Amino acid sequence: MKRTFLLAAMSIACLTTTGSSQPLLEKPTTRHWKAILADRVPAFGHRNWIVIADSAYPAQTRTGIETIVTNADQLTVLKTVFSELAKAKHIRPVILLDAELPVVSEKDANGIGKYRDDLTKLLGDRKPQSLPHEQIIAKLDKTGETFRVLVLKTDLTLPYTSVFLELDCGYWSPEAEQRLRDAIKSSR
Repeated sequence: MKRTFLLAAMSIACLTTTGSSQPLLEKPTTRHWKAILADRVPAFGHRNWIVIADSAYPAQTRTGIETIVTNADQLTVLKTVFSELAKAKHIRPVILLDAELPVVSEKDANGIGKYRDDLTKLLGDRKPQSLPHEQIIAKLDKTGETFRVLVLKTDLTLPYTSVFLELDCGYWSPEAEQRLRDAIKSSR
């Protein structure tokens, strides 16, 4: 009897665990996704990713990829993510946008021009990189094999608008890394 009860309790605990094995039907509140973001940022380091996705973004199956439905405006979510990352001195975002975004026409996606303008304003002096969507997804999928990825799915219904943040070290620049690698080569 005790054993049956224990097995049932363990099964229920497994089904209700949050994190990367989060139930697919859970509908987090606005406070919930912000709390998850605030919890993940201190734990994340270089090679982790945060994705601010449009509403059609798929739930991926890699165990390292956690998808949270925010039920919120995409630019509001992005602004919140930037604000949270600004508090973190150990990481900085490398911003990736779909290369298809500048070419999507207003005729096919009503409101895309305003979105691009608003995104440009929000990005300010941050310099995003562009890659074809499928290349970004492939990088993200590969990353999810080893490192954690947080996908914040928004209510935006415009194509190629997901914003991908590949986290990098906040206190060590790519230039410093290159100087280190050059020094190691020359010391051999």
